[in-house]
Amino acid sequence: MSREIILDTETTGIAPAEGHRIVEIGAIELLNHLPTGRTFHVYVNPERDMPKEAEAVHGLSTAFLRDKPVFKSIAEEFLAFVSDAVLVIHNASFDMAFINAELSYLDKPPIDMGQVIDTLVMARRKHPMASNSLDALCRRYGIDNSKRTKHGALLDAELLADVYIELLGGRQTALNLVNETTSQAKRIITAANQSPTAIQPRRHPLPPRITQEEREAHRILVEGLGAEAIWKR
Repeated sequence: MSREIILDTETTGIAPAEGHRIVEIGAIELLNHLPTGRTFHVYVNPERDMPKEAEAVHGLSTAFLRDKPVFKSIAEEFLAFVSDAVLVIHNASFDMAFINAELSYLDKPPIDMGQVIDTLVMARRKHPMASNSLDALCRRYGIDNSKRTKHGALLDAELLADVYIELLGGRQTALNLVNETTSQAKRIITAANQSPTAIQPRRHPLPPRITQEEREAHRILVEGLGAEAIWKR
């Protein structure tokens, strides 16, 4: 059984090396690519002020976070929820830098990047010439993100779960995979057990579907393509 955790964080800035910290974690559990209903969501007191630029992105103020738990007090619960699951993150290097920085402050081992799937990398491979932000992917796949007026870790994780399924090939494909495989196997077995029958020629040939006018129009088109046209080879 495949267990995955869709994960997102909000922070005070863009780099832990500059003293920035995690202020929110949102995570959703998937089993075999389907949500189980189990989530992990917590606001975190970063033990520092909130820059106005960051607050404008996620709306979390210093005052709001002042009475929230510090990362140390939620670390064990977070690690237990994540456990050995595969982490699915959009722009994973950003979130993992902060998560592993927070773990290092507690002298805990980092989470291996080999345990992480980056949906931004997936999206860039699938749509190399397009915008692959979370909002852009929601628009591309028809996922309703109208509630996303600001960044929020749990909401973004919910949206990313839907995007992730689409990047894999679509929810319907995932839901029908077992049934489709079983049906295909039955068709192959049935065909193999049937006696081969000789192919009989049609008693009356099918009438042509191309009119004489269409044939003439095609001839004129090909003539206009020149002597080296592939139609003349």
